[in-house]
Amino acid sequence: MIRIWQAVVILCFAMPTLHAEETAPKPFAWTPLKIQVSAFSRDLGMLDAERQEYATNLANCAATGIVQAKASTASLEISRRLLTLALNLSPRNKRSIILNFQLAKGMLPEVAKGDYSPQVLARLLLTRGQLLAKQENPENLLLARLFFQLAAELDPKNEDAVYASEVDHLDHGNVDWTFLTRPRPEPEAPGAGAGTNPTAPATGSAPAPATAATPAPAPASGAGDAVPPRRRELPSGPPHRP
Repeated sequence: MIRIWQAVVILCFAMPTLHAEETAPKPFAWTPLKIQVSAFSRDLGMLDAERQEYATNLANCAATGIVQAKASTASLEISRRLLTLALNLSPRNKRSIILNFQLAKGMLPEVAKGDYSPQVLARLLLTRGQLLAKQENPENLLLARLFFQLAAELDPKNEDAVYASEVDHLDHGNVDWTFLTRPRPEPEAPGAGAGTNPTAPATGSAPAPATAATPAPAPASGAGDAVPPRRRELPSGPPHRP
């Protein structure tokens, strides 16, 4: 009887430990994204405030998916695409930068309260992508394709999103996500080089050969001519006799 109670007591103490091991997240690897310059220019048909808002929503969706799936391989894969697009829409987005840092440290992020569900975000991406596709601009068309694919992956039950993504795939092939992670030079600051003489020789170049002095032109006739001396006039009439 005593042995039975001892076994029961040991089992009671072991259950919380076993439960904690089952719920503990497994270690995962995350190579930090290094996106300093966006793949999209000012020609993109989105204002800065809208780009910032979409970047935050994409990052929050990535964090929620990783936490709910306990950092599974599939959740990390789609979250990497979400975060890559977020950092390209706004490279200085606070939520995206923090999430990228935490994942690189192997930490599970906090889930944002009041965040859009994947289904709601999928509808937003689909609608915004349809508007971008109507604008004659290569960057808008590229972002529309990215939105279509993400919308279909976030909510496979959304038939409109799946149809838009599949038709785009048939027409244009696979979306090149590596385009968003390519290194790019820093954009030139506005007004750089202003005030310089474009015709001046570059630094270190040979000086221009000296030219012979050009003689001063002769003064034109007119007011500038020298006045000749006046001739003395003789008195009129017979000469005076003493």
